[in-house]
Amino acid sequence: MTDLERAPILRVMPGPADINANGHIFGGWVLSQMDIAAGIVASRRAKGPVATVAIEAMKFLAPIHLRDLISVYAAVERVGRTSMAVRIEVVAQRDLGATEVKVTEGVFTFVALDANHRPRQVEIEG
Repeated sequence: MTDLERAPILRVMPGPADINANGHIFGGWVLSQMDIAAGIVASRRAKGPVATVAIEAMKFLAPIHLRDLISVYAAVERVGRTSMAVRIEVVAQRDLGATEVKVTEGVFTFVALDANHRPRQVEIEG
């Protein structure tokens, strides 16, 4: 299992439309799921809207296959004045849940937004 939050932020099963010419799931589809999950975590931490501003690191470790159940784990890694980094791990369950494979990981940076869609300060937790 992952070192991040024990409960996945997002669970999804890719469909036939998500397969590339090699028979694996499109990298862009995976990236999209990671961004959705990380955005949920960042929005909760910022207590409001956020926007993805960078992908600091992204590594594909293994392909995702059709019928894999994808679990996306995410946790805030660091918080700055207006931004935060969210570490994401994606685990695929295969063989009806008998096998788990870490398929990708990355760090996405988000900025907290105010009502005018401008960066705003992230509250200090305490």
